[in-house]
Amino acid sequence: MLLPTTLVGSYPQPDWLIDRASLAKQMPPRVRARDLWRVAPEQLESAQDDATLLAIRDQERAGLDIITDGEQRRESYSNRFATALDGVDINNPGKTPNRTGGFAIVPRVVGPIRRRHPVEVRDAQFLRANTGRTIKMTVPGPFTMAQQCEDQHYRDEEALALDYAAALNDEIKDLFAAGADVVQVDDPWMQARPEKAKRYGLKAVERALDGVTGTTAIHLCFGYAQMVRQKPSGYSFLPELEHSSAQQISIEAAQPKLDLAVLKALPSKTIILGVIDLADQTVESTQTVAARIRAALAFVPPERIVVAPDCGMKYLPRDVAFGKMRAMAEGAAMVRRELTRG
Repeated sequence: MLLPTTLVGSYPQPDWLIDRASLAKQMPPRVRARDLWRVAPEQLESAQDDATLLAIRDQERAGLDIITDGEQRRESYSNRFATALDGVDINNPGKTPNRTGGFAIVPRVVGPIRRRHPVEVRDAQFLRANTGRTIKMTVPGPFTMAQQCEDQHYRDEEALALDYAAALNDEIKDLFAAGADVVQVDDPWMQARPEKAKRYGLKAVERALDGVTGTTAIHLCFGYAQMVRQKPSGYSFLPELEHSSAQQISIEAAQPKLDLAVLKALPSKTIILGVIDLADQTVESTQTVAARIRAALAFVPPERIVVAPDCGMKYLPRDVAFGKMRAMAEGAAMVRRELTRG
């Protein structure tokens, strides 16, 4: 179909599941943050299953075409996978500069990075069993994980990123085997540290996607709107992804008021277009969403656009997130009708 709709990945978790106030007061956790969960450890998986069902049904009720699990089992987009690997000392974490100029507590790499077991496969199986629609799973990117750790083993950022990529490659293949239709690689630090990304970011992504036959996407953003209010109007690393093997590139365009002419630099890619501003808690009108989609049509044909929010919705109030999701679906439907009427 033209202009299918999807989340970037996350959807707000219920207050009964996680301490949302505490979550919003800190940067996205890089190490495990088990104190955020309101449910006892022995009941947590069942509670996360229930929350995932709510996220699935909300997406279906809003009219989305490609469904995610809402990342209900994660404290952040990256830490669940990154802390499940061999070579990482999660009990004695490290420290590293973060994207906003401060420091973050991060996994400490003390040995070779290897995937010891599937991390999100049960999540994908659960999602596949509970919706008949197209499904998408998300994983953190290799470049980003290599920037979100303190390396005391490799002393070579490229080698570290490539081993993260190898671990990720196994996970992505298993996610497709578990029923995923799309796997999205979230690698926003390629935008944050473009010079390093230009040296080895694409090489790491290609290692992660080596031999993968399903539909893959790469998501680049400027950071969660909850943490980053002022955003540039252009990407420092984006045209380079034209040379990646990922079929889809996910960008934020609404909050930063992105100059969409940059999309001409990605002529072979499907664009997952951010049309929902997550810094504004006012629910967009259908007409506003439709106008943002139409603006992209000057540079990308409708057959190569997937409609989405700018980034993950996890920090929004649940009612606002649902309203924005519905407006997104209705705005896409409006433009779809215009296009099919010719």
